[in-house]
Amino acid sequence: MAAATLEPFLDARLAPISGRVVAGERLTFDDGVILATTHDLLGVGRLANHVRERMHGDVAYFNVNRHLNPTNVCVASCALCAFAEKYGGPRGWTYTVEEAVEVAARDVTESVTELHIVGGLHPKLGLDYFEALFRTLKARFPWIHLKALTMVELDFITQRAKVPLEEALRRLVAAGLDSCPGGGAEIFAERVRSVICDHKTSGERWLEIAEQVHRFGLKSNCTMLYGHIETAEERVDHLVRLRELQDRTGGMQCFIPLAFHPANTRLDHIQPTTGKLDLQTIAVSRLLLDNIPHVKAYWIMLGQKAAQVALHFGADDLDGTVVDERITWAAGGQAGQGMSRRELEHLIREAGRVPVERDTLYNPLERPALGQAPPPAGNIDLAPVFNS
Repeated sequence: MAAATLEPFLDARLAPISGRVVAGERLTFDDGVILATTHDLLGVGRLANHVRERMHGDVAYFNVNRHLNPTNVCVASCALCAFAEKYGGPRGWTYTVEEAVEVAARDVTESVTELHIVGGLHPKLGLDYFEALFRTLKARFPWIHLKALTMVELDFITQRAKVPLEEALRRLVAAGLDSCPGGGAEIFAERVRSVICDHKTSGERWLEIAEQVHRFGLKSNCTMLYGHIETAEERVDHLVRLRELQDRTGGMQCFIPLAFHPANTRLDHIQPTTGKLDLQTIAVSRLLLDNIPHVKAYWIMLGQKAAQVALHFGADDLDGTVVDERITWAAGGQAGQGMSRRELEHLIREAGRVPVERDTLYNPLERPALGQAPPPAGNIDLAPVFNS
């Protein structure tokens, strides 16, 4: 395909970038800044869509998953967060292992293939707790992939247990951990982290832990929280540093740009992200992250309509059915807390894409091949155990 097929552009600076995109060449930091700051949104989207279709054709992935947050109690006090509660606070909840499993059982059916498990940094939930949780979940739902513990959580748990990360990973994998989510990365720039998440694992440490996780043999996702106090240059720097890590390990499956929701946080004076920033960030991510296979339009944070449009701005994945997502909801997210497979497939088809259900490792699924799983335990009205 000739570069001219992707022109003309409203911003002439995109023309040479277009030539490199069509040739399959790696884009530079400076290219990224141009892409992230131009007002030619459709031009950037066209370039990202070209790469997206070169990699994935018309396929758009989704999965059938559920979220589980064992606790919202957290020793950190991040300005960006509306989810966490301090230890002993009135909004806190902490599930015992048995309670967490029963909460999961409310929504788990034989069609659910993944449990996404993240939570606060609870001062009394250690390595033993998560080993017991994973073993019990696997015993109850042996067919489900456990995607659990961000790099921040792993850092906290290993420090609290006073064991090397490799030992903690060995124990957690033996208990049932299958892969890790990509949260907690926020923005790597220290200037930003000192304001939005100064109590959290540093950006450098996040990258170090992710590298060790990959070296251990686990796959993970990666994220970027955008739309708060960061600059375009800091967003591009974040993406380039993820790309450099992926060059070293190849362990990241998917990148998820996370739109900041300011409601109920200490940064609630910041305006929510615009549609332009959302779509442009997804497009720039697809163009810069040439070695990360998938880019997700996380409909919980974007909203269903913007996520649908994002399938033509570089995204090839919509995440999943989710259910019981509390982190974005606590910060004023209005996209809802769950979608059916039918609704996801409708969004994808209406966008002109082909829906493909996947597992967590992006293997396409044929439903008849899933086999039989035990029936769910039914709906259990179990309230959280507060302040434990």
